Amino acid sequence: MITIIFYILAAITLGTGILTVLSKNPIHSAVYMIICFFSISGHFLLLNALFLAVINIVVYAGAIMVLLLFTLMLMNLGDQHEPKKKVISRIAATLSGCLMAIVLLAALVKSAPLIETYKNEGIDYQSVNAIGEVLLNEYLVPFEFASILLITAMIGAVLISKREKKA
Repeated sequence: MITIIFYILAAITLGTGILTVLSKNPIHSAVYMIICFFSISGHFLLLNALFLAVINIVVYAGAIMVLLLFTLMLMNLGDQHEPKKKVISRIAATLSGCLMAIVLLAALVKSAPLIETYKNEGIDYQSVNAIGEVLLNEYLVPFEFASILLITAMIGAVLISKREKKA
């Protein structure tokens, strides 16, 4: 039964993730992303990570998506066609994407499953106290990079919404 639920949630997550990227309407993309966040919370529930499931719903599906929807409304996106971006912008975006992929791949290669040591120690790693200690001790730098990434995304949204002057 749990396997069936996992596959259903995985299909919903992948489907809505793809629809988020491929949708032409930004409001539809935001709705697909909210559904994706809820299905990811379902995965956390399957792993008995109740705290992470609730935090994912509250922080991502709640706060971040409201911020994104307000940004989209302030940008006043309609059916207007936006002009093509300059070549340097495309190159910069491609390089940024490649660098992010390399960092994610390096993190995946460096990560090693520690499930056996967790089971042997008998410590509850789902408590808020344990998550807070690990987040603010071992993962402080990535935590701060995530905050810088969010600030950069907000600045990028403001720059995108800024109209270019026609010459």
